Amino acid sequence: MKNTIKVIGFDADDTLWINEPFYQDVEKEFCQIMKPYLPEKVTSEELFKTEMQNLEIYGYGAKGFILATIETALRVTEGKITSEEISKILDIGKTLLAMPIELLEGVENVLQILQERYKLILVTKGDLLDQERKLQESGLIGYFHHIEIMSDKHENNYKKLLAHLDIKPEEFLMVGNSVKSDILPVTNIGAKAIHIPFEVTWQYEKHLESSGNDGFTSVICISDILNLL
Repeated sequence: MKNTIKVIGFDADDTLWINEPFYQDVEKEFCQIMKPYLPEKVTSEELFKTEMQNLEIYGYGAKGFILATIETALRVTEGKITSEEISKILDIGKTLLAMPIELLEGVENVLQILQERYKLILVTKGDLLDQERKLQESGLIGYFHHIEIMSDKHENNYKKLLAHLDIKPEEFLMVGNSVKSDILPVTNIGAKAIHIPFEVTWQYEKHLESSGNDGFTSVICISDILNLL
């Protein structure tokens, strides 16, 4: 691997900094607000259903999630939810747009070392403004040769990215926490990938992680990449 790789792409959320736990905390608060109407488990199921129905409309990220909570609340209560409860849902949702950036252990040290030997790029998806804010506040922007914020991480989007940067698949390595978004689309186009599992994973991202794919390398933490390279 180390003899062919020239460019390394990094996912952002839950690969470089903590993200999903904030969403899960907000979802728990949403379920508490909805408790007079539905059990927590059912509320979570209905929220996920709304998110999946709206992905093609709103895409990924905090704003789409906030809209999904409001739509779910209105739908499952048949419009009976109060304006005060809707206001509370909006307030807890907005906390996602101001969540603090907590880098995962070893991230900056790894980027410092790798930037001396490779071109590093950031490949993430989600709301444009929110991802730009998180990147700016992370203090990591200076390590990256290129920033790519995708609407989604499909094979064609990776192909377009590599073509735009004039990178051959065999010269590219992607690092991320989601098998579905960061790993399989990359290995399917002939590039390399390293999977770093995170402690919690959004339901949409984790359904392929137990499929037993052996076309990529898994490590425990980001610092382990240095040994592989």
